[in-house]
Amino acid sequence: MTEILLEIRVVLNADHNELKGNRLYVAASELNNQINEIMLDLLAEEYNVKKNKIKIMKGQNSIQKTIKII
Repeated sequence: MTEILLEIRVVLNADHNELKGNRLYVAASELNNQINEIMLDLLAEEYNVKKNKIKIMKGQNSIQKTIKII
């Protein structure tokens, strides 16, 4: 199976949670682990994989994240 590397940028204070291209729009006003969980849920749905196949390689506490999907 092929690995996919993604660069995701988090945009806070959105109207709703949504993944569009390389941007993750979240309704939250500050970064926290809940945002990472939202991102994992949306990516798992988008790429049709289980959440345990998605790893945050860089940017756990940042708006700039590097994600690996295996």
